[in-house]
Amino acid sequence: MERTERIEEEIKKVVSRVISQELKDPRLTGLISVTKVSVTKDLKYCKVFVSMLGTSDVTEAMSALKSGAGYIRREIGNSVRMHSTPEVKFELDDSMEYGEKIQKIISDLDIKPIEDEEENEE
Repeated sequence: MERTERIEEEIKKVVSRVISQELKDPRLTGLISVTKVSVTKDLKYCKVFVSMLGTSDVTEAMSALKSGAGYIRREIGNSVRMHSTPEVKFELDDSMEYGEKIQKIISDLDIKPIEDEEENEE
Protein backbone atom coordinates (compact mmCIF):
# COMPACT_ATOMS: atom_id res chain seq x y z
CA MET A 1 0.00 0.00 0.00
CA GLU A 2 1.36 3.38 -1.02
CA ARG A 3 1.98 6.11 1.58
CA THR A 4 -0.75 8.40 0.24
CA GLU A 5 -3.25 5.51 0.32
CA ARG A 6 -2.48 4.86 3.99
CA ILE A 7 -2.88 8.56 4.77
CA GLU A 8 -6.17 8.67 2.83
CA GLU A 9 -7.53 5.74 4.87
CA GLU A 10 -6.51 7.36 8.17
CA ILE A 11 -8.05 10.69 7.16
CA LYS A 12 -11.24 8.89 6.10
CA LYS A 13 -11.53 7.30 9.56
CA VAL A 14 -10.96 10.60 11.35
CA VAL A 15 -13.39 12.58 9.18
CA SER A 16 -16.07 9.88 9.52
CA ARG A 17 -15.72 9.94 13.30
CA VAL A 18 -15.79 13.73 13.50
CA ILE A 19 -18.86 14.07 11.25
CA SER A 20 -20.85 11.37 13.01
CA GLN A 21 -19.87 12.09 16.61
CA GLU A 22 -18.46 15.56 17.07
CA LEU A 23 -20.02 18.04 14.63
CA LYS A 24 -23.20 19.41 16.19
CA ASP A 25 -24.46 21.52 13.31
CA PRO A 26 -28.28 21.24 13.00
CA ARG A 27 -27.98 21.35 9.20
CA LEU A 28 -26.32 17.93 9.26
CA THR A 29 -29.28 15.56 9.21
CA GLY A 30 -29.73 12.05 7.90
CA LEU A 31 -26.94 9.62 7.15
CA ILE A 32 -23.70 11.22 6.00
CA SER A 33 -20.99 8.79 4.88
CA VAL A 34 -17.45 9.47 3.80
CA THR A 35 -17.11 7.40 0.63
CA LYS A 36 -13.61 8.35 -0.46
CA VAL A 37 -10.69 10.58 0.43
CA SER A 38 -8.18 11.78 -2.14
CA VAL A 39 -4.93 13.45 -1.09
CA THR A 40 -2.56 15.26 -3.45
CA LYS A 41 0.98 13.89 -3.75
CA ASP A 42 2.40 16.88 -1.88
CA LEU A 43 -0.17 16.29 0.93
CA LYS A 44 -1.33 19.92 0.87
CA TYR A 45 -4.90 19.31 -0.24
CA CYS A 46 -7.43 16.66 0.59
CA LYS A 47 -10.78 16.02 -1.13
CA VAL A 48 -13.37 14.29 1.01
CA PHE A 49 -16.23 12.72 -0.93
CA VAL A 50 -19.44 12.41 1.10
CA SER A 51 -22.71 10.69 0.38
CA MET A 52 -25.95 11.84 2.01
CA LEU A 53 -29.09 9.79 2.50
CA GLY A 54 -32.18 11.15 4.20
CA THR A 55 -30.79 14.68 4.22
CA SER A 56 -33.54 17.23 3.68
CA ASP A 57 -31.33 19.95 2.16
CA VAL A 58 -28.08 18.74 0.61
CA THR A 59 -26.89 22.28 -0.14
CA GLU A 60 -27.26 23.29 3.51
CA ALA A 61 -25.53 20.10 4.68
CA MET A 62 -22.59 20.73 2.33
CA SER A 63 -22.42 24.30 3.63
CA ALA A 64 -22.30 22.96 7.19
CA LEU A 65 -19.45 20.60 6.30
CA LYS A 66 -17.53 23.42 4.64
CA SER A 67 -17.99 25.63 7.69
CA GLY A 68 -16.69 22.81 9.91
CA ALA A 69 -13.67 22.15 7.66
CA GLY A 70 -11.30 24.03 9.96
CA TYR A 71 -12.31 21.96 12.97
CA ILE A 72 -12.06 18.76 10.92
CA ARG A 73 -8.60 19.79 9.69
CA ARG A 74 -7.47 20.36 13.27
CA GLU A 75 -8.75 16.91 14.28
CA ILE A 76 -6.89 15.34 11.33
CA GLY A 77 -3.72 17.13 12.50
CA ASN A 78 -4.20 15.78 16.03
CA SER A 79 -4.87 12.20 14.90
CA VAL A 80 -2.67 11.62 11.84
CA ARG A 81 1.07 12.19 12.21
CA MET A 82 2.09 14.33 9.26
CA HIS A 83 4.50 17.21 8.68
CA SER A 84 1.63 19.49 7.66
CA THR A 85 -2.12 18.94 7.70
CA PRO A 86 -3.83 19.12 4.31
CA GLU A 87 -6.51 21.67 3.51
CA VAL A 88 -9.88 19.87 3.45
CA LYS A 89 -12.38 20.29 0.60
CA PHE A 90 -15.73 18.51 0.52
CA GLU A 91 -17.32 17.07 -2.63
CA LEU A 92 -20.74 15.49 -2.93
CA ASP A 93 -20.67 11.86 -4.06
CA ASP A 94 -24.10 11.08 -5.47
CA SER A 95 -23.27 7.55 -6.63
CA MET A 96 -25.43 5.98 -3.90
CA GLU A 97 -28.44 8.08 -4.94
CA TYR A 98 -27.75 7.23 -8.58
CA GLY A 99 -27.60 3.54 -7.68
CA GLU A 100 -30.93 3.78 -5.83
CA LYS A 101 -32.48 5.50 -8.84
CA ILE A 102 -31.26 2.79 -11.22
CA GLN A 103 -32.45 0.08 -8.82
CA LYS A 104 -35.91 1.67 -8.71
CA ILE A 105 -36.05 1.85 -12.51
CA ILE A 106 -35.09 -1.81 -12.79
CA SER A 107 -37.59 -2.90 -10.16
CA ASP A 108 -40.35 -0.87 -11.85
CA LEU A 109 -39.82 -2.77 -15.08
CA ASP A 110 -42.23 -5.66 -15.42
CA ILE A 111 -39.82 -8.29 -16.70
CA LYS A 112 -40.51 -11.95 -16.12
CA PRO A 113 -37.49 -14.08 -15.21
CA ILE A 114 -36.07 -16.32 -17.90
CA GLU A 115 -36.83 -19.95 -17.18
CA ASP A 116 -34.15 -22.61 -17.40
CA GLU A 117 -33.89 -24.48 -20.67
CA GLU A 118 -34.40 -27.73 -18.79
CA GLU A 119 -37.84 -26.62 -17.64
CA ASN A 120 -38.77 -25.69 -21.22
CA GLU A 121 -37.74 -29.12 -22.51
CA GLU A 122 -39.99 -30.98 -20.07
